[in-house]
Amino acid sequence: MIVLASQSAARRSMLDAAGIPHDAIPSGLDEDAAKAALAAEALKPRDLADALAEMKALRCATRVPGTIVLGSDSVVALADGTVLDKPLDRADAAQHLRKLAGGRHDLFSAAVIVEGGRPVWRHVGHAKLTVRPMSDAFIETYLDAEWPAIAGCVGCFRIEGAGVQLFDRIDGDHWTILGLPLLELMRFLRQRGMLPS
Repeated sequence: MIVLASQSAARRSMLDAAGIPHDAIPSGLDEDAAKAALAAEALKPRDLADALAEMKALRCATRVPGTIVLGSDSVVALADGTVLDKPLDRADAAQHLRKLAGGRHDLFSAAVIVEGGRPVWRHVGHAKLTVRPMSDAFIETYLDAEWPAIAGCVGCFRIEGAGVQLFDRIDGDHWTILGLPLLELMRFLRQRGMLPS
């Protein structure tokens, strides 16, 4: 049994569907403060996702000692290096979608396993997504259907739902796009004897 340092419905659903026994406990990490502290380090988007996943796992591990804790985080970066966070409100989501429209962005989903108070495994999945050109009318119609469900989604989409309509091309695995490099995680868990092999 692992502890997922998150209440993310998408990550919990992935673990459930894959048959990975887990408990979900919020990490307790102040993400805004953590991101502000990490901003001073000018990390690359990939490294930012990795650092946040590790911080979540370590923070949660102090609350549930003696367990194996999985931390995860996703970061969306535009072609110019700008990192998008979760939208503040619907108007901010519309702005994000306008920035994404007609361009390519990178999505990094990091996972870190902490055991005994230290990281013992990590992986950062990478996907490249090309968003089709979108009219303001389409964006508003999309938000009418998807807001507030996408309020907690970096990139303002749920690829498993109507969000798939935003894209022209996707290079990367489905699970990374959903927020967790699941295949690599399962490989680690099988190596540890926590999943049948």
